Amino acid sequence: MKNKKKRRDFLKILGFTTLSVTLAACKGPVIESIPYIIKPDSITPGVYNYYASTMFDGFDFGNVIVKTIEGRPIGIESNKKSKYFNSMSSRIQSSILSLYDNERLKFPSIKKRKISWKKIDKIIINELRNISNSKKKIVILTSSLPSPSTREIISDFTKVYKNTNHIIYDNISYSSTLDAVKKVLGIRAIPYYDLSEIELLISFDADFLGDWSPQDFHKSYSKRKKPNLTMLNHIQLESNMSLSGANADLRIPINPHEIYNLLIEVYKAMNNKSSNRLAVSLVKKIFKKGKKTLIIADGNQEMYEISLLMNNHIQSNAIKNKKFIFLKESNDKIILNLMNDLAKKNVGALLIFNTNPVYSFFEKIDNIKDIPLTISFAMKEDETSDYMDIWVPIPHWLESWGDYIAITGMYSLRQPTIRKIFNTRQFEDTLLKWIKGNPEHVKINDLFLNTHKIINYYDYLKFFFEEKIMKRTFLNSFNKALFYGSIKIKERKIDLRYKKSISFLKKKKINKFELRLYTKVSMGDGRQFDNPWLQELPDPITRTTWENYITMSYTDANALGIKNWHVGNGAMNGNCVNLIFDSIIIKNIPVYIQPGQSIGCLGLSFGYGRKKGKIAKQSRGINAYALYKNFNSIQDNIKLEKSKKKYKFSCIQLQNTTVGRNNIARETDLFTYLNTNKVFWNKEFLIKNKNNKINGNKITIWESLKEDNGHHFNISIDLNKCTGCTSCIIACNSENNIPVVGKEEVRKYRDMHWLRIDRYFSTKKNKKKYNSKNPFIEPFLYKNYLEPEYKNPKVIFQPIMCQHCNNAPCETVCPVGATTHGKQGQNMMTYNRCIGTRYCANNCPYKVRRFNWFNYYNKEQINFNFTSKLSRMILNPNVVVRSRGVMEKCSMCIQLTQSIILTAKKEERKIKNNEFQTACSKICPTNAIIFGDINNKRSKIFKRKINNRSYKLLDFLGVKPNVFYQVKIINLKKNKY
Repeated sequence: MKNKKKRRDFLKILGFTTLSVTLAACKGPVIESIPYIIKPDSITPGVYNYYASTMFDGFDFGNVIVKTIEGRPIGIESNKKSKYFNSMSSRIQSSILSLYDNERLKFPSIKKRKISWKKIDKIIINELRNISNSKKKIVILTSSLPSPSTREIISDFTKVYKNTNHIIYDNISYSSTLDAVKKVLGIRAIPYYDLSEIELLISFDADFLGDWSPQDFHKSYSKRKKPNLTMLNHIQLESNMSLSGANADLRIPINPHEIYNLLIEVYKAMNNKSSNRLAVSLVKKIFKKGKKTLIIADGNQEMYEISLLMNNHIQSNAIKNKKFIFLKESNDKIILNLMNDLAKKNVGALLIFNTNPVYSFFEKIDNIKDIPLTISFAMKEDETSDYMDIWVPIPHWLESWGDYIAITGMYSLRQPTIRKIFNTRQFEDTLLKWIKGNPEHVKINDLFLNTHKIINYYDYLKFFFEEKIMKRTFLNSFNKALFYGSIKIKERKIDLRYKKSISFLKKKKINKFELRLYTKVSMGDGRQFDNPWLQELPDPITRTTWENYITMSYTDANALGIKNWHVGNGAMNGNCVNLIFDSIIIKNIPVYIQPGQSIGCLGLSFGYGRKKGKIAKQSRGINAYALYKNFNSIQDNIKLEKSKKKYKFSCIQLQNTTVGRNNIARETDLFTYLNTNKVFWNKEFLIKNKNNKINGNKITIWESLKEDNGHHFNISIDLNKCTGCTSCIIACNSENNIPVVGKEEVRKYRDMHWLRIDRYFSTKKNKKKYNSKNPFIEPFLYKNYLEPEYKNPKVIFQPIMCQHCNNAPCETVCPVGATTHGKQGQNMMTYNRCIGTRYCANNCPYKVRRFNWFNYYNKEQINFNFTSKLSRMILNPNVVVRSRGVMEKCSMCIQLTQSIILTAKKEERKIKNNEFQTACSKICPTNAIIFGDINNKRSKIFKRKINNRSYKLLDFLGVKPNVFYQVKIINLKKNKY
């Protein structure tokens, strides 16, 4: 009760702007703080403001719209006006949570002792001048920096301080990819693949729907999955069960070294020099589709080179646009040379910005401590900063300026959307201070800094744009560019010179286990390890949270005596193993038995094993970077020993199949869909009458609702477009103030997500059939349906939220009328009526209701987000925070629909076509989720509803849900499943 604050007190705090807004865009930036006593014209209490910006944290990139309310950002949305990088992944959306993290560095310090900026600048400038005049090197170590203005500043810095080297270090290296493209095409960048004219996609272990490339494939991939004669046929050959493999029409599990050998055979078969049956059959498909084919590969540099040469051989449409991505700049050779310099003590000063080599480098680099001057530019304390003497805290990206050239022909700007919360300073501002603090800078004529009166990085960025960028655009001012966020610039000509052939390496033979390192959708490279939203985001394949583990095939697990089992409270436990690799021994790694994992191959995800932050106490995991030897994601000669330890998984889905109830997640093949009647692949629920069969939904004891009066909202989910990316889950969390509950609560199935994405594996086809004369066969059939096909199952994703039934079974059992049905189709909750009987949850056939077991904003009980005054600034004031003992669920974002209705009424206009949106439908990169008014005959939702692929989940119950699904269509004949 001590921490309880009244709503009036909260509004007072906002009224005097604990955090005031930094306005930008077309209105121009505001430099000083503005108290709400004199209200800014652009801010109205309770009304959202939107700002175009760019998110880049060294790993993820996105052209975004930042949603703010009363001076504080509360959501990240897609910048639809941007042609590229406008899909918002779960990691990009979740990055807003770290803005309000109390563990951020709040002031500059030397050996953890607070110091002023003036004093620290003076000390560092003197040290840098001394080192610059010596024989030792000054090294600026950063993550990839696709920022032209920041590059210019670093260039000026190297001219002022001699012997300065700028070196790129990314946690996950893309060096082999870049070297391959350089060798084959003559440019060190990553190709942008256009899928708009591709009908056959063959992937050799490349998880393109994951992090294989910085390019976001989800949108273009889903567009090509439209069921018609030119529908994309996707073949995936892979070792781990990945997101790309789960969405493939045909998936072939195969070990990494066998994939490498097969790719060589396919290349040979294109020249009639291979007798490998699989390679020959793939080449036949390739030649049949010709330039409408795209071949991609991952594993090593040679594999990428081969795939590029094959695409050139067939003149693939995917690369004819000659566009390249510049977001990755890793160079392994330069990094290894730096490690040699550190060992030889040739480095006099090390400045580290936005990267964490102590955590992610595969060997220990303790010799950082021996460097005379070490400076950490970080937002939070991390493993590397502990080795550094001087901490120079940097602001969050939502508090920063910046610019980027991420892809050929596009320039993006970043602008702050909130006043700096702590006493931090941008990396660029700091370098400018140190350049100007050195009197030698005046003597250097070609410094961009000296050509203008520049006070800070904002001035520098503005002048840089006006002098070097604006003439390549259609704009005439910096503020207009800020308004759009991402603008088109004139492309510079790129001359590509294809290498015609490649010398083959010897085929590989592996006797022991191979290890395939990968990134999770939630965790990426681990830089957002301490983000609670991402920790509790279920992995789309394994459905686990808060942990990483070794994935292993069922066959290998049996051979080692490894098991996963369910315990009394319904949670899952499993055995652990000790992993031995060269001189490295990692003990007690939990094992997850993964259906579809290739035999002889293991999987382990990056991003875990951090030691800093409060999250590390609950989810430490295994640091996979220790096994990332020589930046190779595939390692061989791995030994395993079963350990005695048993691990407690936090998995939210243990029912991995539909148990034979295939009408839940429906699918059919393209041939059947195009050539047969709907009754064969999307049957309606019919009840036998005396004379005929009638639709079961027409038989009801309920009084029918008048759906055609006013608005009536529905949600449509296209299973053919849903890739399981999880963006919708984070969007829902952000919009609706959904709390994080922690690992132990998840094990008890007390997670609070309003929306979940169920993942179902296929089961083996049973030859035995149930016969009423032999009832003993039924348990056998049920058990067989319960277990997935472990060798190579098909996978289907199905997002499920409250179905907002017109005949809702939850409404009839609530003793206090806390859940009722609205005229617009929503099943609504009145939180202050709810007394927590949980009858509604028991009576819900879709299991989508969530119960608040605790006051999740009380840090004494659940210490995550919402537990401090600062962290509660992320809350959306238009959605009430639920208290202990209250049931909650999806509301169809009623606050957004009512806002649109009221806005249209105020502006005296009709509601625009498809103007209604929910958080999940707005953020969905593939448009799998569509929301709208079915009474509007021109709307997308109405067109989907009358489509013959439309069906309703568990329609035989007669509850008449307002959420409907589209049958998934696989581009493969049934006899080839």
